[in-house]
Amino acid sequence: MKDLPPWKKPISSFTVPVNEQTRAMHVKTAEFITSAAKPAQYPPPEYPEVAFAGRSNVGKSSLINTLVNRKRLVKTSSTPGRTQLINFFRVNDALSLVDLPGYGYARVPKAVQKKWGPMVEAYLSGRPSLRAVVVLMDLRRIPRQEEFDLMNWLQHYEIPMILVLTKADKLSKTKQKKQRQAAADSIGIDAVALLLFSAKTGLGRDHLWELIARAVDPPELEKGA
Repeated sequence: MKDLPPWKKPISSFTVPVNEQTRAMHVKTAEFITSAAKPAQYPPPEYPEVAFAGRSNVGKSSLINTLVNRKRLVKTSSTPGRTQLINFFRVNDALSLVDLPGYGYARVPKAVQKKWGPMVEAYLSGRPSLRAVVVLMDLRRIPRQEEFDLMNWLQHYEIPMILVLTKADKLSKTKQKKQRQAAADSIGIDAVALLLFSAKTGLGRDHLWELIARAVDPPELEKGA
């Protein structure tokens, strides 16, 4: 098991049990706002923000598109590592979703990789409107060092995390349960703190919105719904 520090804000506080009733989020509007490489290029922090982070091939763009019921709000690519800027999107004129550059893809030039760390760290450490980070991990893979580094970093800055295991449709229900438990054991948390998600079937969409609502002030999130 990896040596993670004790959670100051337990992830379990942002967990929705599988049998709990969740409220479906009605997305009326979803629009791209801007791309940025440095704080001076960020949009004004008018709305609460939830950021999405994960490896380049984890299905981040597809997850965000599924969340907002749009096929092409976030551009998807068959070549991992294409997202090299921080992309801001606005939902219902009440919430910002922030797509952070993917990490861990070897084909991206070293010079670009070196820029990503400072770019993402500047955003995460200094964005006053940031409410939580959705950390995406492929259900079929045991979390790697990059995931642990990210979780430790977020923990250090006391940024709430929502942990999501993507591509659940690639495995049978039996294997989903096994892999979920293996991932939980490697991190050192209860399996219920890991949300299963599938962009293909919509599994986990409403639960993820519920977790986002818990991280954001619900009235603020729903006032445009």
